[in-house]
Amino acid sequence: MTKVAAVMLAMAVVFPIIGQDQASAYSWTRNLQEGSNGADVKELQIRVAGWAADSASKTYVSTDGAFGPGTKAAVIRFQKAYGLTADGVVGPATQAKLNSLEASDGSTQNFNFSEFQSKDGSGFSNGNVAAATVKENVRKLMYKLEAVRKKAGNSAITVNSGFRSLSHNASVGGASNSQHTYGIAADIVVGGYTPTAVANLAKSSGFSGVIIYSTFTHVDSRVEYPSYGASSYYWP
Repeated sequence: MTKVAAVMLAMAVVFPIIGQDQASAYSWTRNLQEGSNGADVKELQIRVAGWAADSASKTYVSTDGAFGPGTKAAVIRFQKAYGLTADGVVGPATQAKLNSLEASDGSTQNFNFSEFQSKDGSGFSNGNVAAATVKENVRKLMYKLEAVRKKAGNSAITVNSGFRSLSHNASVGGASNSQHTYGIAADIVVGGYTPTAVANLAKSSGFSGVIIYSTFTHVDSRVEYPSYGASSYYWP
């Protein structure tokens, strides 16, 4: 071994090479459990939001940064789904699994931001809220869809429509306050599942707007965003 190679090897031992996904992983600094409060709890709530219930239920995980019974129940469902110790405590193993669902650009393992951008080339701009807000809303939506995908046996999900700019929304006949224009809605197809079967999965995943169409299912989180103009549950 040359002297240079030996030095490089030593540096790799002292300073492990961090992969792109690892570098972007959320920095959990403590175990979280019922009674915990803070920004890390809010991030946890975003990531387990799709585990709001065991079956169809008009409920969702509040992203308020307070680890209460609802958050604990969602954590336990998440842990069971991924073969972890289902104790409701978010320790290293659960944190590692949560981070494995995170992609390096802030999206999720099975979804890309590009899938949710307006189909008229507007990206996340020109909607009813600022582009940065749309992108964060889409990120939250992705974690719910990760749960739907897991519940569907990891069947692939196709996003027919995500965010829509106001002009694109008008061109397809959408309502002026369509949840698509805020980035909190998606029209999806799940491989091997009928639109009705997808709706049933969505109803346990924290979605409050669920509409069944002939070839796809619309899902949104309207109840969590009352300022967006549609605050009541809409289920078939």
